[in-house]
Amino acid sequence: MNRVIQLEAVQKTYHTGEVDVRAVRGVSLTIEAGEFVAIMGASGSGKSTLMNIIGCLDRATAGRFLLDNVDVSGLNRDELADIRNQKIGFIFQGFNLLARTAAVENVELPMLYRRSNLSGRERHNRALQALDTVGLGERAGHFPSQLSGGQQQRVAIARALVNQPALLLADEPTGNLDTQTSIEIMGVFQKLNDAGITIIMVTHELDIASYTKRTIVLRDGLVVGDTPVTNRLNAEKEFSRLKAEQKAVQLA
Repeated sequence: MNRVIQLEAVQKTYHTGEVDVRAVRGVSLTIEAGEFVAIMGASGSGKSTLMNIIGCLDRATAGRFLLDNVDVSGLNRDELADIRNQKIGFIFQGFNLLARTAAVENVELPMLYRRSNLSGRERHNRALQALDTVGLGERAGHFPSQLSGGQQQRVAIARALVNQPALLLADEPTGNLDTQTSIEIMGVFQKLNDAGITIIMVTHELDIASYTKRTIVLRDGLVVGDTPVTNRLNAEKEFSRLKAEQKAVQLA
């Protein structure tokens, strides 16, 4: 299988005054194409630093990092920016949508920064297709203020998909959502993963991690757990169960 992520003895040390903080202490791991991985750990475990390295937002102090078979360790700032735009789709807890811009235009944004010859019509059509993929095609012309939290996150997922990246990187994507909406969003991720898209998700919620296929746990900058999810939750079934419970409560 194609290795989307390959970390070899990766370290990250921050120099703060007279103190060196070893945030990541020699992490080696591989993530294959088509995996759905949750990265977990307490505050200070190094998971955010590791995700920043994987997302090419920060550089490792030592070690080797290959993203989709490209060694990014020695790339300059502009080359890293190109890699981020072409190979990684980012999804954040806070959606990060432009308030005065329609959903379809929000989705088009990553294509404006990509070195390609796409016409305006081609960008628009690809953005519409990405919105259709997440089940939001009929809301393409709506502004973020006209969308629910779950719909805004779907727009953010479509924006992350539009450049057809090798990897989706999601940082606490359900952190601002209620339980029902969180299950809906995990259903979107499961469908995308079933279609072959590789997803890495940072979460502190065990129930959210249960929707993935593999859990990596960090502590003190080291991987202390790397296991498959044995009792995996199915978002569609969980959503149906939750709706049935809510209906039973209303009828009681």
